[in-house]
Amino acid sequence: MGLFSALSRALLSSRTHSRLSNHSKLILSSSLCAAKPHHRNLSDAPNYPVGGAPSFMRGTVFWGPPNSPLTIEDFHMPCPKAGELLIKTKACGVCHSDLHVIKGEIPFASPCVVGHEITGEVVDHGAHTDPGILKRYPIGAHVVGAFIMPCGSCSFCVKGQDDLCEAFFAYNRAKGVLYDGETRLFLRGSGKPVYMYSMGGLAEYCVVPAHALSVLPNSLPYVESAILGCAVFTAYGAMRHAAELRAGEAIAVIGVGGVGSSCLQIARAFGAAEIIAIDIQDEKLHKAKLLGATHTINAAKEDYMEHIKPCRGGMGVDVAVEALGNPRTFMQCTQCVRDGGKAVMIGLAPSIAIGEVDINRLVRRQVKIIGSYGARARQDLPKIIKLAETGIFDLSAAVSRKCKLEEAGEAYDDLNKGSIIGRAVVEIM
Repeated sequence: MGLFSALSRALLSSRTHSRLSNHSKLILSSSLCAAKPHHRNLSDAPNYPVGGAPSFMRGTVFWGPPNSPLTIEDFHMPCPKAGELLIKTKACGVCHSDLHVIKGEIPFASPCVVGHEITGEVVDHGAHTDPGILKRYPIGAHVVGAFIMPCGSCSFCVKGQDDLCEAFFAYNRAKGVLYDGETRLFLRGSGKPVYMYSMGGLAEYCVVPAHALSVLPNSLPYVESAILGCAVFTAYGAMRHAAELRAGEAIAVIGVGGVGSSCLQIARAFGAAEIIAIDIQDEKLHKAKLLGATHTINAAKEDYMEHIKPCRGGMGVDVAVEALGNPRTFMQCTQCVRDGGKAVMIGLAPSIAIGEVDINRLVRRQVKIIGSYGARARQDLPKIIKLAETGIFDLSAAVSRKCKLEEAGEAYDDLNKGSIIGRAVVEIM
C-alpha cells in the first residue's frame, strides 16, 4: 500500500509544472482560508469549482436542547493549524455515540457538529506541519479518520496508548475543541463558534489532527470505508487490546448493531472458535450469522444465561462483550464468562447509568472487567484498513443503509428506533 497512487503522482507532477510555467495564473486563485495567507491556492485543491475555492461549506448542527432536530447551516471554510489537515468529507457513519449527544444522555458542548467516522480527500495542510506528514498525506490523498484523535505527545501517546490520549479527552470530549483550545467551526452568518464532536464529520469539510488519519487505498470505496474509523475501530480495540482474543477461544457479543456486528467479524478474523451473537431482533441475528456468528440467541424469547453454559460444557465463554451500555446487560456480561474470563464493556450509557457486579464472584473466580473505548489510531488503523483491503472484513456486508446529508436527522431517528440493521452511512460529497 504505497503512499502515493499513480493518479496522485500525476496530479502532483502536473501541479508542479503548472506552478513553474504559469505562475502568473496563481495570482487569480483564492485561498482555501482567506484569513490564513499561508494556505495553499486553488491549484492545489482537486475538484474545486473553476474560478475560486468555496469560501464556505455546509454542515449539520445539533443546537443543544435534547432531541432538537439537526439543521443544515453554512459555515466559514475551516482552517487547519499545525499538525492538522483539511479534509473534503466524502462519507460519515451514523453512530449511537452521536445519538447519546443528541438525546442529551452524554453532556457535550453545543451547538456542535456531530459525526466522527469519516473518509475524505486531503485538500490542505496547516502551516508549519511536519514535512513527514506532508509527504504521507499529500494533497489529493484518500484518508480514513479515527474518532479518537491522538495528540501524539501526551504521556499516554508517547507510550503508544493513543486510546487514552489526555488531550483528546481534556479538550475534544470535554470542551468540543481541538488541542489549542479552539474550535475550527464558525457559522457563516454570525461568526458564532460551533463545537466539534471529534472532527465534526457531518459537514462538507472537516479539520483532523494528522495522527488520527491513515491512507485509504484507491481500491476501497469512500462510503463503506467510513465505518473503519469508529465501528470497526472500536471492535478491533476491544478484541486486540482489551480481550486479547486468541484463536480457539469462545466469545459472546451482547448487542449486534453497528459496533457489535463489527465485533463478530473481528472475532472471526482473530480465529475465535465459537462466536455467540445475542440481540432481541431476529433480523439482526440473521445478519449476524452472515458476519461470522456460530450461534445466535434472541434474548427477548429466551434467557441467554441458560443457553451459553450448556453450549460450553457447563462453562461460560472466554470473552463476553457488552455493546449496548445497559446496566442490566452490563451485569449479565460479567455472569456469562467462565472463571478467569474477561467481560469487555464497549457500550456507552447515559451519564447517570451505574453498572452492578457480583463482587464475591468477581473476587473468588478472577473475573476481569475491562472497559474499551476504541483502538489506537497510529498503530491499529492501518491494520484495520488492511483487513478491509484483503476482504477479511466485509465492508459491504456491514453497511446496510446509505443516505444524503439532508437525511442525517432521519437516520438518527431510525437508529433511535432500532430500525437500522448494521451501519448507516451519510454520503456527503
